[in-house]
Amino acid sequence: MSREKTFFTAGPAELYPTFEKHLQQAVNEQVGSISHRSAAYKKIHQHTDEQLRQLFGIPAESAIMFTGSASEIWERILLNLVELESFHLINGSFSKKFYEYAIQLKKYAHKLEKPMGEGFSYDEPEIPEFTELICATHNETSTGVQMREPDIQRLKRSNYGRLLAVDMVSSAPIPDLDYNLIDTAFFSVQKAFGMPAGLGVWIANEACLEKSLKIKASEKENLHIGAHHDLPTLWEMSKKFQTPSTPNVLWIYILGKIAEDMNEIGVENIRKETDAKAKMIYDFLEESVLLHPSVKHVPHRSRTVAVANSVIDSSIIMDKLKAKNMIIGAGYGPNKNSQIRIANFPATSMEKTEQLIEALRQLEP
Repeated sequence: MSREKTFFTAGPAELYPTFEKHLQQAVNEQVGSISHRSAAYKKIHQHTDEQLRQLFGIPAESAIMFTGSASEIWERILLNLVELESFHLINGSFSKKFYEYAIQLKKYAHKLEKPMGEGFSYDEPEIPEFTELICATHNETSTGVQMREPDIQRLKRSNYGRLLAVDMVSSAPIPDLDYNLIDTAFFSVQKAFGMPAGLGVWIANEACLEKSLKIKASEKENLHIGAHHDLPTLWEMSKKFQTPSTPNVLWIYILGKIAEDMNEIGVENIRKETDAKAKMIYDFLEESVLLHPSVKHVPHRSRTVAVANSVIDSSIIMDKLKAKNMIIGAGYGPNKNSQIRIANFPATSMEKTEQLIEALRQLEP
């Protein structure tokens, strides 16, 4: 089916090119009606698990678990992996929300917060002595700042006694992380996987399970790991290719199919094309009179969500592009009218990206 518009939005985003084919196939196979306790469902779950492990390089010992959203996973992580203290690297609205979840859950949450548009290196944070969990964001959707994979991994190596959680909601599967090293990471499907919202994916290792079981066994009255889908339950069920309660079977099916498509292309090829498109976008922003990169330090510029400061009301730019059937995102929160956000996900081809840049170039004064 021909699509009239191209969405360069940061999520929900452009649908992956094969999404409609897989959706129709799922309808034909009546996937939406099968029991989540059936052999047919287990086969779907196992296929998706295997394709994600191949795509990300996830070891067999770790669990891949499905939730309703990435925001839900914030809460699951904090309940299951933090008895008392967490530490949060904050450089935008979403990393700040993770921290705010910790406060609401009555954890002793520490933070290192950077101004909007600034990122982190591994050696900057001074981690408080009793920190149990370090929360890092690979790609901050609101500001277009990334933390480089080597810095994330060095941060873990410098803090082996602590768990490390990585939010890769708006970048997975682009970051090349070592899942033998990273304790837990998570994403949702409505961004780089080019699907509608409604499914979160949580990766966790055995150290996370051990910590959750320790908290569960605690005799402290104020400690609990959640009444709904705690980590030990999700873990146990995932190892049997099941979920504790009825999951989004349709989306798990399609995620497995899209992950399989990506594996056929090769994740390294997807990363190379993403980098090439990102270079095109930032090269244009560097020379533009109308738009300027919001993130000044080049290594901290996101490869998947480019954010630009606009010298005019950003809604003017968005409206002119919309008239050409190109949908870009506004700035987030207080930056709504002063910034634009351009998603650079696998679903938007090199050709579509070139067309967007040409359309932006035609707006130059």
